[in-house]
Amino acid sequence: MQLNDLRPAEGSTKKRKRIGRGNSSGHGTTAGRGTKGQLSRSGGGKGAGFEGGQQPLAMRLPKLPGFIHHGRIEYAPVNVSRLEALFESGDVVDAEALVAKGVIKHDYIPVKVLGDGDITKSLTVRVDKISATAQSKIEAAGGKVEAAC
Repeated sequence: MQLNDLRPAEGSTKKRKRIGRGNSSGHGTTAGRGTKGQLSRSGGGKGAGFEGGQQPLAMRLPKLPGFIHHGRIEYAPVNVSRLEALFESGDVVDAEALVAKGVIKHDYIPVKVLGDGDITKSLTVRVDKISATAQSKIEAAGGKVEAAC
């Protein structure tokens, strides 16, 4: 037996229906669409979301709420308790140091220091923003807050 001798089993395959190829094919003239009407036309039919004239589901559901301001700046929040745990007294806290400690992923992300927790170490903090509570806690511990570079 050769590869060219292989054939499908008898009766397992059918010839495809060739529509609109003349009357002698049995599927000519109207090509199996019947005579006249919406479904006999090119592009005819109701469409995917049509529900028989009832208001379609996509139109019945409410739209998404809210508004997204595309100019908004998202800050990575860092609490003073986290700075207390990760840094030694006298260290400089900036974006590069926070990336090195694994607090934020990239140094181009703006950072805001928040005042949750306590701090006892004197640190020099150079971040994009700092809350008033965090600034007072850092300065009370002997540290200082500088403007971001």
